[in-house]
Formats: sequence, structure tokens, C-alpha cells
Amino acid sequence: MPEGSAVETTGESTAVRLSRMARRVPFTVGIVATMVALGVLTQSLWSPLQDSDLLDTVAYGLPALQDGRWWTPVSGAFFALVPAQYLPVAGGALLLLGWSEVRLGTRRVAVASVTGHLVGVLGASFVLLVLSRTAWAWADRTAAVLDVGFSAGALAAVAAASATLGPPWRGRLRLVLTLYGGLALLYVGLLWDLEHLLAILAGLGLGPVLLGRRPRLDLPTFSRHEWRIIASTLFVVSAVVRILLYFTPSDGPLGAATADSDAMTVLVGAAISLALAWGLGRGSRRTWQVAGALATLSVLVGLTALVLELLAPDRLDAQGDVVSSVPQLVVDSLLWLLQLVVLVAGRAAFQARSGRRRRADLAAGASDRDTAVALLKTHGGTTMSWMGTWPDNHWFIHRDPDGSPLGYVAFQVHRGTAIALGDPVAADAASRAAVLQAFVDEEETHGLKVCFFSVTPEVVGWGRRHGRRDVLVAEEAIIDLPDLEFKGRSWQSVRTALNRATKDGITYREGHLAEMPRGLLSQVRAISELWVSDKGLPEMGFTLGGVDEALDPDTVVGLAVDEDMTVHGVTSWLPVHSPGGEVRGWTLDVMRRLPDGFRPVTEFLIASACLSFRDEGAQLVSLSGAPLAHSGDGSAERAALERLLDQLGEAMEPLYGFRSLDSFKQKFRPRHEPVSLVFSDEAALPRIGLALTSAYLPGASLRDLARAGLASRRDDQVSL
Repeated sequence: MPEGSAVETTGESTAVRLSRMARRVPFTVGIVATMVALGVLTQSLWSPLQDSDLLDTVAYGLPALQDGRWWTPVSGAFFALVPAQYLPVAGGALLLLGWSEVRLGTRRVAVASVTGHLVGVLGASFVLLVLSRTAWAWADRTAAVLDVGFSAGALAAVAAASATLGPPWRGRLRLVLTLYGGLALLYVGLLWDLEHLLAILAGLGLGPVLLGRRPRLDLPTFSRHEWRIIASTLFVVSAVVRILLYFTPSDGPLGAATADSDAMTVLVGAAISLALAWGLGRGSRRTWQVAGALATLSVLVGLTALVLELLAPDRLDAQGDVVSSVPQLVVDSLLWLLQLVVLVAGRAAFQARSGRRRRADLAAGASDRDTAVALLKTHGGTTMSWMGTWPDNHWFIHRDPDGSPLGYVAFQVHRGTAIALGDPVAADAASRAAVLQAFVDEEETHGLKVCFFSVTPEVVGWGRRHGRRDVLVAEEAIIDLPDLEFKGRSWQSVRTALNRATKDGITYREGHLAEMPRGLLSQVRAISELWVSDKGLPEMGFTLGGVDEALDPDTVVGLAVDEDMTVHGVTSWLPVHSPGGEVRGWTLDVMRRLPDGFRPVTEFLIASACLSFRDEGAQLVSLSGAPLAHSGDGSAERAALERLLDQLGEAMEPLYGFRSLDSFKQKFRPRHEPVSLVFSDEAALPRIGLALTSAYLPGASLRDLARAGLASRRDDQVSL
């Protein structure tokens, strides 16, 4: 083909793509085209509008409305004050309005942006009309300002379009928008900052309505990782604000906002904020304590300054420096208050110890964990044993007189109760019984109640011989692999999932998550955070792991990946060791999927893993016992605990689907093994129930469960 023809074809292709894009966003193109056309006709595209007599005719604001120029909220939307603003204004409109129009559609984005623009412009004029009648200097000054542009409408459109997103991106976008609007108004306080905040709030309320849903004010749920990011980001923002105010002081609603008096003070303050941001991003508990104390002190200082200003202004008048710093103290205290709220609300995300104590704890914990892992690989364990090696556990190591380890019990302490997780690990039944008794003696000596959760009939028998009680809490679903073949009518749904995956280009990728390409790991994290955000409760723990646990080098993950390297689902598998260290089976832990992705991805992942493990020589796969999905025997002495477990399970069912998950596993025709809770006596049941709740959901109460459960049933609503 001649070179000219190739160029012509490429040009036609580009033109076609641009034309197709323009047809998708006609409202956006119309706004920008009108803006450019009017800029040319009025010459404001190259001559500053703010220096022209035309400004008073087209610009909106309280003075324009008071003078009867009622058309200005419409006419002013298509101009910029100076030529240099046209590029960012037009570019911003293309980006923000274009994205919103793709998400919402043309009619909805038109309603959202026009409504948001009018709410921002008219709402700001009304607010300033009311406040200008007071002695508030900022209101008097801002009420006399005129403005142009459609930025408020564009931000309102983005806020409304956030309703089309799923968690966690819906919550993230809304958080960014409200933080921008609030901080800009607080620290800068120009007319358009007030318009932007009002428009954003209008868009947040309008979005669900445009989609046929009822708006509902509800705080998003964040994972531990996201709480750390939010807290860290706020302290970075604090450092940036300090530096910006040093170079560009502003005069916001609460008075002059300026940086500290000299560059060194500014740099030290910014450095402290950045250091705290770094520690919070790592989840450091020590940093959390320091940041919380500093935030509390700063809020109290600002509150004290405000009270003195209101109640004893005469005393402050004699201190000129103090009077001039009061507005800055109040402004800063509001940002510190926001930081304090985040630190308190996300406190469970900041548990990593720091400094010498952390190193000592890590050394001791690592030593105990290393001992536990070595014992597990030497003596073997149950399908639950690897969960006991996770870092949130403690390990009771039982030793012989010469100090050699004989066995161990993995446990956690909640509500004054030591909850042992799974069977003890030791060489034989007699040794395991000795470990059990030594563990009970040790913990009861320290005043703790003791129970054994998710244990096999061996521990149940030991408990009964020692006068303890037990209750069935789950039935573990186990698939025997040596003779597994997905043949016959009963396996039809599994075969369908495998065949459809082949047809749709979905492949199974197995390996260690830490060794996966960065792009795949990032997608796994995103899927996990999306799943957490959609539940209304924090990540569960205890016997339920997440991405952090899946990164363990002994854990295997299975990914469903399409031809574009998009991850549609992820499972993680924990090793089941036989004596001598050989892996004889695998236990399912993480099982999460991409919303709106490959529909039968879960069946595909489990079936593919079973075939892979069978070919590697594994003997079994455990699909785990669904927590709190149990059936009791109805005896009176166990009824109290069973009722509590039932209530907890029913409250969490809409959120985590344990009972539904238990039903799903039946597709794989597993055999079932009983999983029990062993406890001392009925008097310990209330404490054990609360301890189990704390173990699975640290920081969540039964009221939180009930509230989140009700919210999850409102399928016709989208949270704000």
C-alpha cells in the first residue's frame, strides 16, 4: 500500500474514533463548544473578561442578582475570567462532564450538572446574603464578588455519577470530593469554593435519585489497608497545607490563615506530619498513639482559643500576637478534629507495634511461630492447623524437662477468654492430651477462661473425659481427591463452569501470591477491598484470612484470569501437613470474586484447584466448615450458646453468606466431619460468646451486626 494511503487510513480511523467518542457525550461536547464559541464571539478567549464591561452583564453572584440580572447564572456558565483559564476550564469540563456522562447518560448528566450549578450559584448567593447582614468580614467581602464558569456543575455531575460506582470506589470518590470542597472553603474561602461545596453536596444527594434509588446517608466501610491510607493522607495534606500557607497566605471564612512565623517552624511542623503519615501508613500503634495525642491537644488548643475569644475578648486584645493567631488555631483545629475522628474510627487498623518493644515482640513471636511451624511440619496437623500459624495468634509451647518442644496450642485472648484454635499439635494422641492439659493449667492460672474452637472428635473426647462440655459449631466439607472425576449428572454444574471458562478465555493460574506479577497482586487487593467495603463491617479474622494471610509463602492461591489479564476471582489454599512435612491436602481460605465478572468463577476456581492438587498427589481438599453455620442437638445445657451463635450467624448471614456458602459447597459432593467447641461449663457461655464475636470481628458489636445486616437487605438503596 502506498504511504499516502496508510496515512489517510490512519487519519480516517482517528476521525472515526473521535466522532464516536463525541456521539457518546453530546452534552459535554455542547457545553465546551458553546464555551469556545462565545469566547471567540466576545473576544474573551484572548482578552481578559475581568477587564471588560461584559463581566457585569454575564457574571453571576449576589451583586448581579440584587441588580436584577437574573440571567447571569446561565450566561456566566460559559465564560472564564482570563484567557489562561479557558484551557483548564474546557479540559476539566471534558474530563469531568465526559466521564459523568458516560456513567450516567446524557439526560441524567444534564440534570445533575445544571441542577448542581444552580444550587452552587444560587445557594452561595443566599448564604452570603444572610451572612453579610452580620459582622462577618469574610461574608461581606465575598458577597461583593462576581464569578463565571461551569466548574460547580461539573463537580456536581461527578458527585452524582459516583452513585453508579460500587464499593470501595464509590466511597473513595465521595471522600475525595467532600474533602476537597471542605478544605478549600476552610482554608481559601473564595466564592467559587463555597459554590463547589454546595454543588458537590447537591450532586451526592441527586445521584441515587437519578438512578431511581432513595439516598441514604451512611458511612462507607473501609478495610485496614484503606484506614491506614486515609489517615496517612490526611497528615500529608496537613504538611502540604502548612507549606502552601507559608508561600500563599489566605483569608478564609474563619479569618486569616497563615503559616507559622518562620520557615524553620513550618519545615519542622511539616516534617512531623510527614513522619506521622509514614508511621500511620505502616499501621504503627505507637505512631497512632502519638498522632492521637497530638490531634487531641491541637483540638483542645483551638477550642480554648475560641472560647477565650468569645467569652474574654478584652483579655486577648492586650495580646496582639494571640489575637491574630486565633483564626489560624481554630482553622487548624478543625483539620485536627477530622484527623482525630479518622484515628478513632479506624483504630483497629493500627496494631503494629513499633520501636524496641515491637522488635522484642516480633522476635519472641517469630521464635514461637517458628517453633510452631516446625512442630506442625514434623508431627502433622488437621485441616485447621495452618490457621494457627497466622501472626494474630499466640502459641503455647509445651516442653519436656530439658526444654525441647513437645507440642503447641495456637490461641487468641478476647474478653478474658483464651480461645484455642483447632487441635493441639504433637506427636501422638497421648502427647496431644498432655499439651491440652498443660495449656489449660497455664491459662487458668492467669485467670482466663479456656475454650477450644473448631476441634475434632479427638479433643471432644478428651474434654468429656475431663468433665467439659461441647457443642457442634460446623460441619467441615471434605473432598477426597484420589478418585475424583467430574463425571455423571451430579457434576453437571461443575463441568459447565469448566467448559464455559474455556469458551470465554478464562484460565486457571496457580502459585504463591507474593511471586505473582504486580498487576495481578494489585487486582487481588482491589477485589478484596471491594468485598470488604460492600459488607458494612470490617474484615473478619480468627479462622478467616485475607490478602495478608494469602501472601504467606506456604499458601497457594488460584486465580481466574482472562485474556486481558483481568482477575475475575481468587482463592487461597492453606497446606495440610502429614507427619514428616509432606503436604497431604489443602484447606480453602479466601474465596472472592470480581462483581460483574465471569459468573461461575467460584465453581471454576474450586474445580480447577481440586484437579491440580489431585495431579500433584494430594489426598484431600477441605472446603472448611462455614463459621456459625451449625446445627445443634437441642440439649438444654447447650441451648444458650447455640442461641447466641444462631443470632450472630443470622445477623452476619446477609453480609457474609455462611449458610449460603455451606449450601454452595454441596455442589462438590463432599463428605462431612464434625467441628466442635469445647468449654468448661455453662457459666462461661456468655463470656465465650462475646469472645468469639470479638475474635471474628474485633471492634464490632452485636448492634453493629444488626445495623449492617438491615442495611445489606436494602437492595433498592445506595449509600451516600
